[in-house]
Formats: sequence, structure tokens, C-alpha cells
Amino acid sequence: MSDRSTRRRRLVILISGGGSNLQSFMDACAEGSLNAEIAAVISNKVSAKGLERAANAGIPNIVLDHTEFPSRGEFDAALGDIIDSFSPDLVILAGFMRILTPPFVNRFLGRLMNIHPSLLPKYPGLHTHQRAIDAGDKKAGATVHFVTAELDGGPAIVQAEVPIFKKDTAEILAARVLEYEHHIYPLAAQWFCEGRLELDDGDVLLDNELLPEGGVCVEIRQKR
Repeated sequence: MSDRSTRRRRLVILISGGGSNLQSFMDACAEGSLNAEIAAVISNKVSAKGLERAANAGIPNIVLDHTEFPSRGEFDAALGDIIDSFSPDLVILAGFMRILTPPFVNRFLGRLMNIHPSLLPKYPGLHTHQRAIDAGDKKAGATVHFVTAELDGGPAIVQAEVPIFKKDTAEILAARVLEYEHHIYPLAAQWFCEGRLELDDGDVLLDNELLPEGGVCVEIRQKR
């Protein structure tokens, strides 16, 4: 076995809010399904509840307030320096509500992941669940993807599909999707930590095989 598959990898997780996806990473690390340690949690908002989750778990947590910087680029440069100070193998965006500049993305290209609450390439941006309902879609879901300079446009790693029911509101659908975000995001990170997953010139390879546009697709069957 290679060092990459046996050594615990170091993660830095970026948040802006409650940190439910952060919690899924903390749980996966604790139970051993994710062979990694969370080196730091960084938020651009002092009010982010996820900071309390990190503090309660003894994880270094840092606030870098974007409003204190004159430009997006200067904030991203400072953020990148803090991230690098923890020497992470992988950077996880977990509800980090900032559009990142190309220099930042390129700095961590191939080791920067995000999760988006739609079946990309459908519905990049905001209000994804309402847009899926309004379109009459039969299914919704979430996509873990590598981050590139294109907003929500990085190549997909894994998706989870969930049904849309007739009585669903955006809030009900969001809660259903979120449950499966908590499964697929640590799973994608584990593939990376095992050395099985990589971004190669814009393509995603898993076990040296090219993944399709939507990545690995997991269909979830749920009761109404």
C-alpha cells in the first residue's frame, strides 16, 4: 500500500453557516470511514454556528472577515495563506458562501472540492430546489465536484439523486437532499485520501478510469 492510502490526510474546511456538512466530516473522521483529520475550520463570518462545532471538538477555528478587505482578491490571497499554513492535502468548501477568484482556485486546483445542491450541470447558483420544482423535475439531488474557476462548473465526482414528490416545497426537498449530502461528500473525500481520485487536465479519474459528466451516480429510494 502506498503512503497516500495509509497516511491520514489533512483537511481544511471552509464554512459560512451552521456547518452541517462540517459535522458529517467530523463524524466520518471519528468513526474511521474517512481516513483524515480536520486540521482547521475557517469561516468568513464570525456568526457561523459551525465554528462552535469545531471549537467543541477541539479543532482550530479561525474567522477571516471578508468585509475587512478592500477587494475580493486580497481576501482570497489572505485566505490562501492561512490555508497553506496548515499544510492541507484537501480543501473542503462546506457551505462557504463566497465566489472564489481564479488565482485562489488555481492555487488549490485538484485539491479543492465543493458540494452543490442540484444535479449539475442543472441549476448552478442559488434557489436550486425551487427551480427543480418549478421545472416539473421528477428528481433532484446534490453533486460533489472539483472546484474550477467556473461557478459550480467544475467536473463532477459523485451525485446523489432523490425523488421530488408532488407536495414538496423547496424547504422539504432541501432537507431530503441535505441528508444525502452528508453521505456523498465524505465519501468523495475518502476516495481522494485513498489516492483513488484525481483531477487530470479537467477530467476526473477514479481508479484511473474517466468518470462520466455527472460522476458516480447514487440513486436514493425513500419513502414518501
